Amino acid sequence: CFGMRLARSKIHRWGVFATEFIPSKRKVIEYTGERINRRETKRRADERQFTYLFTLDPYWTIDGAVGGSGAEYINHSCEPNLKSRIIKGHILYMSLRDIEPGEELTIDYRFDKKVERVPCKCGAVRCRGTINLIE
Repeated sequence: CFGMRLARSKIHRWGVFATEFIPSKRKVIEYTGERINRRETKRRADERQFTYLFTLDPYWTIDGAVGGSGAEYINHSCEPNLKSRIIKGHILYMSLRDIEPGEELTIDYRFDKKVERVPCKCGAVRCRGTINLIE
């Protein structure tokens, strides 16, 4: 819906950056890819170093590495400028606030506190220190 570019990120490897002003509360991009079941999700997560898996519901996951829109490169931040909304089987990333050109697009991955702890390198003032939820 808005101009974006892929570039090196200070957070992690590659990131997505706005190339134009994005107003608050607008659809920015849809997370697309191959729809896979839980068994295939586990297999891919175990065999790949980098995964682009987004859990859609208790049964389905979207693998952004296969037919992804570019949203799979949006990095985590504890103070994100995007939020995800699942609407009728679609994963939409919506802007939480105005986003300026050149700003990196970020989302809070909100990994479950029960899974292996993943350190966070977002650099936010209120960084949790982990991509996982704490409470």
